[in-house]
Amino acid sequence: MTKSSNSRNKTEQVWIDRLLASEGATSVLVVVLGILSGTLIVALLGKNPSSLFKAIWQAFVGYYNKGKGAWSIGPLGDTLTYAIPYVLCGLSMGFANRVGLFNIGAEGQYTVGMLAAHAFAVCIPAFPGQWLFCMVVAVLAGSIWGGIVGILKAKFKISEVVATIMLNYIALYIYRLVALYLFPAGLTNRTYRTADLASTSILKGVFISESNLNIGFFFMILAVVVYWFIMEKTKLGFSFRATGFNKDAARCSGINDTQAISLSMAIAGAFAGLAGACVLLGSLKFGRIMQGQDNYGFMGIAVALVGNSKAPGIFLAGILFGALRSAYSLMQFMNIPREVVNIIEGLIVIFIALRAGLGKVQEYRAKQRIKKVREQEAAK
Repeated sequence: MTKSSNSRNKTEQVWIDRLLASEGATSVLVVVLGILSGTLIVALLGKNPSSLFKAIWQAFVGYYNKGKGAWSIGPLGDTLTYAIPYVLCGLSMGFANRVGLFNIGAEGQYTVGMLAAHAFAVCIPAFPGQWLFCMVVAVLAGSIWGGIVGILKAKFKISEVVATIMLNYIALYIYRLVALYLFPAGLTNRTYRTADLASTSILKGVFISESNLNIGFFFMILAVVVYWFIMEKTKLGFSFRATGFNKDAARCSGINDTQAISLSMAIAGAFAGLAGACVLLGSLKFGRIMQGQDNYGFMGIAVALVGNSKAPGIFLAGILFGALRSAYSLMQFMNIPREVVNIIEGLIVIFIALRAGLGKVQEYRAKQRIKKVREQEAAK
């Protein structure tokens, strides 16, 4: 390899590295813009904007409880509890996105995972370690639900967006039918609750007794590590990423793109199914009849996009969205409408869409600079 070609390759790599670094910087900018916009809205409502920042800060570190005369870290526990389904559903969306798919069906996969865990916790007599089996069946159910979409996409070229949207509603109403007519009835209003879950199926709390933080947090951490390892360190992950970059080129290189698409959606569904089990067994702790979608799957889309579909980014974005959700009640104490959080979340999603356009501009500029370097090298 000549000296000039080495120089050209180094220059190209510099611009590529700059482009990748700009993605992370843009994600931070997106979040900052969303919060600043929320601050402006609070000011327009005649409230103190500093209260918004105070509520978000307390969601991360807690606050001093004057009544008890001690520091309360309950809000931090709530932040981490909310982050569990956000991160797991973000992993579901992000995993499919790395393979070139748009998994808008994490909500349905989350729902069938919750249904499977619910059935195992209500219909199976209690036994030690039942919670672990509940989580396993939830992962399998979510995987099957996601795998259906993967097969439809890979074999029959059916849009995964259309298929997942339809399956979201199918999952919701299957849950309602099963809970209403097949699960044992609870002692309370039959419209909302089924029989109580087996006590051995409930996830144990950890760290912070003032919140619902439970061992599902550790499963979430494990899921992040598994996501990173599969996608970044395995041959299978390489085939996923290659398919996402260019399916036709991957096929010509000997990669089975049909298998990659099917399997990736199954794995994505497994993450969302685990989220459903964690919410039911760790946060709700009772058998319920779903009145509507919980929207964790849809929020997972925003989490994945903010996190650039990378494991560390999704984890941090999930914590952020968990903090915003935890700040709901804190804002009410400060006389700030909690709907402001929904507005901030919505604005972040809007700015994400704008970021995609900005990313295209940055990518174009990087390519033009690389092209210019090549032309200069060729002229020498």
